[in-house]
Amino acid sequence: MKSYRPALCALSLTFATMSGFAQEVTRTPLPGSHPLIGTWKLDVPGTQCFELYDVRADGTSHVVSGEQKAESEFEISLNPSPKGFYKWVDKIVKDNQKPDCMGSIMEVGHVATNYIAIHRSGKMFLLCEKEDLDTCIGPFVLQLGT
Repeated sequence: MKSYRPALCALSLTFATMSGFAQEVTRTPLPGSHPLIGTWKLDVPGTQCFELYDVRADGTSHVVSGEQKAESEFEISLNPSPKGFYKWVDKIVKDNQKPDCMGSIMEVGHVATNYIAIHRSGKMFLLCEKEDLDTCIGPFVLQLGT
């Protein structure tokens, strides 16, 4: 696993290949047992900043990164691929236009596709550009009691 790479993009959910701004994303309602539901924290290495991701069962997420507060809608696979990854297509639908941990401001409508590898404990995940652990950042750690 590689360390956090700020040059790719500051908001971790959108660091992978941009799919475009016109692409439609159909929200994926998740069953209550889906392993990504919850609040996840990424401590951004080399900074005193962190990102919080609240992944909701209704197919939306809320992200706080530095001063940034953003909301997105996502499509996510209900089960992992044969390689063990969940495909995540995310579209920013609301942003307060404040800088995130890396000083960037995200644009509403930005769409990105990433892949999630969940640790067998269910308490951590890696966010990857493709189904390859060498392309990942993390870990994102599940926050208990949130």
